[in-house]
Amino acid sequence: MNSAAGPDDAELRARVVNVQRMSTEDGPGIRTTVFLKGCSLACSWCHNPESLSPKPEVIWHDWKCIGCDACDGICPDHALHRQDARVVIDRARCGVDTWCADACPTTALEYLGTERDLEGLVAELAKDAAYFRGSGGGVTVSGGEPGVQGRFTVALLRRCRALGIHTALDTAGLCAPAIMDEMAREADLVLYDLKEIDSRRHDRFTGHPNERILENLLLVAKRMRQGPRPSALWIRTPMIPGCTATEENVGGIGAFLAEHLDDLVERWELCAFNNLAADKYRRLGREWPFEGMGLMTAADLGNLESLARASGVRPEVVVASGRVRRECGPEGAAA
Repeated sequence: MNSAAGPDDAELRARVVNVQRMSTEDGPGIRTTVFLKGCSLACSWCHNPESLSPKPEVIWHDWKCIGCDACDGICPDHALHRQDARVVIDRARCGVDTWCADACPTTALEYLGTERDLEGLVAELAKDAAYFRGSGGGVTVSGGEPGVQGRFTVALLRRCRALGIHTALDTAGLCAPAIMDEMAREADLVLYDLKEIDSRRHDRFTGHPNERILENLLLVAKRMRQGPRPSALWIRTPMIPGCTATEENVGGIGAFLAEHLDDLVERWELCAFNNLAADKYRRLGREWPFEGMGLMTAADLGNLESLARASGVRPEVVVASGRVRRECGPEGAAA
C-alpha cells in the first residue's frame, strides 16, 4: 500500500454500522466515531455484536414499534412477520434488503451495514469540525475491526487529517501488518485493545491466538519512534470476570508494556465489564454467554487497578473506567 492518496480513493466505499456523534469515550475531547462493520475477532463478551459480521443485518427495536403492520408481508424473502405483537425475523431466509426498514415509520426496524462512499462520509464528518476545535476532539474510526476494511480506513483517516481534524484509530490489532502500518501512519492516536496476554487463553476467548496482535503492536511502536505519527498510544484492556480480569493477565500485560512500550504508552485503561449488550444479542437472534452476569464490584476493579500500577508500567498511566457495583455495608450504606 502507498501512503500517498491513490487515484481510486474517491471511489472507495465501506459498510458502516453507525456514525456516533458527541462521543467522549473514544479518545480526547468530543469526537465523532465511525463504526465499521466486520471484525477479525469473535470475543465471547463482545459489546458490539452488530459489528461482528461484515454482512448487513436487520434488527427490530421493540420499544420503537407502534404495531402499525407496515412491515408485515413486505419482505420479498418472506423472512419477516408479526407474531404476538412482535416482529419475528427468520435470519436463515433473510436476504438483508432495506424493504422492511424503509417501510417502518418509526425506525423500529433498522438496517445495519449501510454502504457509504468516502467523499460523502468525509463531508458529513467535516460538519462537526467546530466541536472538534472547541474540545480538542476529532474523528475516531472503530468497529468491528477497521483493518477488515483497511484501505477505506487509511483513506478516511488521511482525508480527515488533510482537513485539520485529529484522527484516532481504535483497533484490536488482528490484521495484515502492512495494513496496520498504513493505518497507524494516518492516525494521530492509536487506541489499541490488548485483551489477554496468554495466547492460548486469547484463542479460547476470542477465536484467535495473540501473536499477530502483539507483533502489530510492536509495529505501531516502531512507527511511533520513527514519527511523525502516531503521536500517542492508549492501551485498553477489557476486564471480563472469569476471563481477562485475573492477576496473571493484568500482571502479564503490564510486564509486556513495561518491557517494550513504556516510553510510548500514554494511557492504559482497564475497562470494567459492561452488561448492557444483552438486548443487542436478542435483537440479532443470538445468545450471549454473559447475559445475567452482574457488574464488577468497585473493590475488585480497584484491586486490578492496583495490580496494574505495580506491574512495571509507569503507575500514572493506569486508569480504571466503567460502571461498577458498590456493595453495601452492614447498615445498608454503600461500602
